[in-house]
Amino acid sequence: MSQAESLDKISLRYGNDLIDWDLSGDVVLFDVRDPKSRCDPERFFLQAGQAIDSARPDLSRVGIVVADKTRLCNYPIYLPRLMEAFEKRGIDSGRIRFFIAYSTHARQSDAESFVAYGEVYRRFTFIHHDGSNPDSFALLGETSRKIPVLMRKDLLECTFVLTFGAISHHYFAGYGGGRKLIFPGLGFREAVYLNHALFLDRAEKRLAPGCRPGVLDGNPLAEDLEEHEAFFQAHMAIHGILDRNGKVCELIFGAGPSDFRKACAEHARNCELPDGKRYSWVLASCGGHPRDINFIQSHKAIQNASLFVEDGGTLVALARCRDGVGSSTFLPYFSMEGFAGAFERLSMRYEGNGGTALSMMTKTARIRIIMITDLDEKTCRIIGVKKVSHNQALRYIQNRKGAMAVLPNAGLLVRVPKGPVHGIRSKDR
Repeated sequence: MSQAESLDKISLRYGNDLIDWDLSGDVVLFDVRDPKSRCDPERFFLQAGQAIDSARPDLSRVGIVVADKTRLCNYPIYLPRLMEAFEKRGIDSGRIRFFIAYSTHARQSDAESFVAYGEVYRRFTFIHHDGSNPDSFALLGETSRKIPVLMRKDLLECTFVLTFGAISHHYFAGYGGGRKLIFPGLGFREAVYLNHALFLDRAEKRLAPGCRPGVLDGNPLAEDLEEHEAFFQAHMAIHGILDRNGKVCELIFGAGPSDFRKACAEHARNCELPDGKRYSWVLASCGGHPRDINFIQSHKAIQNASLFVEDGGTLVALARCRDGVGSSTFLPYFSMEGFAGAFERLSMRYEGNGGTALSMMTKTARIRIIMITDLDEKTCRIIGVKKVSHNQALRYIQNRKGAMAVLPNAGLLVRVPKGPVHGIRSKDR
């Protein structure tokens, strides 16, 4: 699918900055394709009104579920127009409440929330989800994998629930956005951990091979999420399709699993490549902020980029991690006598970002990872990566032998086992 191309210079995103690279030798550039822009605020306002009218919902109590700062969807631009569509139909601010789908992420500050959602954050009620209090949830049943389906009581009180968020790949759930805004986004913490524990193949003592980005069928974790949705489904979903810069290019209205899958396929069309040749050297950027806001988010890009690296090869990753690791439960798993010890602990009680720790261990056992990052050197040593400066990384790359793959948007570009080609090479852009 690719061939060596001449690429002498490139700028790669690092947080909100760009780092310039002078490259030499054979370089193969792999990147995503930006979707055509089919969305603007006025068109969205009209579409939202038509969708609401077609659904003929009971708008007595409206609940709108949005993502947190790690998964933005141009909210300051489009939420005001959505509110106008409701207001035009006689729905005042007192009948609308927003739920921020943190899942197990840390709560944002008011300042961060204002940046994420704009003026709407000051005008409407926003509920910052906390999944730790069992009294806030009602039991609806359990999935076939014996995972309880617990829903926020105040969400169940809403007569109309709308989810609004960007579709993305997820490194073990297949895809993010859509139904994931409700669960695990608004889930009870222990139930979220039980679902995430499906990432573990306990019989083989390994990570479940079906749990990978771009895979829904045969992915036990994704299949469990679909069962959750059967108990409680949003009345309407707005799925955002973004370009590499995080700009919304299309907003797809729908509801239920079928429409979610269609939105995932639209996202995949621009971001997937079939598995292929692996390289001894790979230079990868997460794609900048917010994809490298912390290590937990950056790991998704590192996982994607690792699939381009041959066994024993080297990945040079740009991951600023402005907010540090992004989890208090991640690092302790690296002091449990390696993969086997951490796996055993998680098998007994899955908690926090343990699956991410295991996933990272599998990569550092197979390849060398060099990272340009704001993380301190001690943290880098714990997770098994070497922290370097830009100049040090450049010397490594210039002294390499053989071809090197370059991934400017590793947080978006996903290799899948087989199927249609959705990603593109630079010369096809």
